Amino acid sequence: MLDRRTGVLAVLAAVLALVLAACGGGPQSAAPGDDGSGPITIGAWIPLTGAQAASGVPQMEGAKAYFSWLNENGGINGRQVDWIVKDNAYDPQQTVQAARALIGQDEVVAIVNANGVAPSEAAFPFVLEQSEVPIVDHYGGIAAWYDPPRPLLFGTQTLYEDQAAAMAQWAVESGARRLVVVHDDPKAFADVAAQIGPAATRADGSTTTTAVPVKLGTTDFAPAVSQVEAAGGDAVMLILPAPEAAAYLKAAQLQGVTLPTYGYSPTASSTTVTLAGAAAEGFRAVSLVRAPTDQSPAMQQFREVMATYAPSQPADFSTLLGYANAAVFAEVVKTIQGPVTAESIVEAYRGASAVDTGVAPTMSFSADQHVGTRDVQRVTVRDGQWNAEGDFVSAPDRS
Repeated sequence: MLDRRTGVLAVLAAVLALVLAACGGGPQSAAPGDDGSGPITIGAWIPLTGAQAASGVPQMEGAKAYFSWLNENGGINGRQVDWIVKDNAYDPQQTVQAARALIGQDEVVAIVNANGVAPSEAAFPFVLEQSEVPIVDHYGGIAAWYDPPRPLLFGTQTLYEDQAAAMAQWAVESGARRLVVVHDDPKAFADVAAQIGPAATRADGSTTTTAVPVKLGTTDFAPAVSQVEAAGGDAVMLILPAPEAAAYLKAAQLQGVTLPTYGYSPTASSTTVTLAGAAAEGFRAVSLVRAPTDQSPAMQQFREVMATYAPSQPADFSTLLGYANAAVFAEVVKTIQGPVTAESIVEAYRGASAVDTGVAPTMSFSADQHVGTRDVQRVTVRDGQWNAEGDFVSAPDRS
């Protein structure tokens, strides 16, 4: 009788294991296996359709170009990288489905270079907690993701809140004392915009800040420009997507408002210059990577890689962001001695310091610090192109 019950329990356990495997659930600490010889399989969800595809497609193409170049030049310690990308259309539900497919079917050891703050948050419980698969080098992110640090989440891009503080510091250093902040009205934008006033005051106690909120998706910025003029500011700070920033710049030019204007990293884009045209001249922004026109050897290699592996894509900020995240992953994983697993990737990131790709700020991580940098590159539009203003600078302390 005991043998029969034991046999039934064994069968039930086997069935349960198969069900969990089919659902993609369960920790990945023991699987997939890694014998140190096959490709390193990683994945990402990126918006390749819908409104956010304008940033997702070039991000993907930049990263694909890097991994193609890497694989043709020995891969990571002799191993090829298989980067599998699923379209999440910037939708939380599709992101969860993509995560289940990548982990349950493709058996990725890490999510690398994923895109979409709100969609990714929907997938965090399944990926980080249930499956115990790390998410590294996410495209964008917010302070709440990393304070306190989550064990399996590592970022490579200066947080939006720090970018806003860096904008304020730049404006005050340039002599501005009355800042007018034009921002979209959703909370995510308002929270970032709210960092500008305190940062400006810390830089100079006499600085004042006036907020001009606008509706997300606004195309007519004439009323906002009138409010800016009425506020009597001496610099304008834009917390807007690139198309809206371009619309603001054109409206300001039409109304003769010529105040120095600053933007955060989403506005450091070829889209801003293309849409705003001559109105973009003199526009300043903080970037997460070097200016595409930078003449350093690493940036020259970036342009050559893009021309070889993604010739239909421009070598601009959007492709460079995907390229840079892929390069950081390769540099960190090169330090792993032995199997490349979810656990070894996490340990490699926790111990990674002075990670230098040449195209982004130097990154350092630790057990307590899961964002690799707080640096930005100041860039200005001159003669229709983005140009660097010096080297990377650190965002001021926000505490």
